[in-house]
Amino acid sequence: MAHPMYGSGPLRSRNAANSDEIQLRIDPVHGDLDEEIDGLHSRVRMLKGVAQEINSEAKFQNDFLHELQMTLAKAQAGVKNNMRRLNKSIIQQGSNHVLHVVLFALFCFFVVYLLSKFSRR
Repeated sequence: MAHPMYGSGPLRSRNAANSDEIQLRIDPVHGDLDEEIDGLHSRVRMLKGVAQEINSEAKFQNDFLHELQMTLAKAQAGVKNNMRRLNKSIIQQGSNHVLHVVLFALFCFFVVYLLSKFSRR
């Protein structure tokens, strides 16, 4: 059984003169450090691969977002240009055209309302 002051296994701690310090003694008989180092090395390589995959995915998504922003800016410019043209045509043709569009929309809503009312019965 191990002494309570010392740990069991290849790494054992013991109290130092100062209570904030811990001393470790490596026992080469019980510890196969080369295998542990190789295991850690393979895990570090695996983590490096995962980090590289995350990096490439982040770059891909960043490029995709940039393209999406450019497409959105072009669409906004197109909508703004079309709204400007629509406003010019409304002003040139007068408000009578707008009245016709509003009346047509009201007629369409009324027809849909009547169809839905009669289809329930």
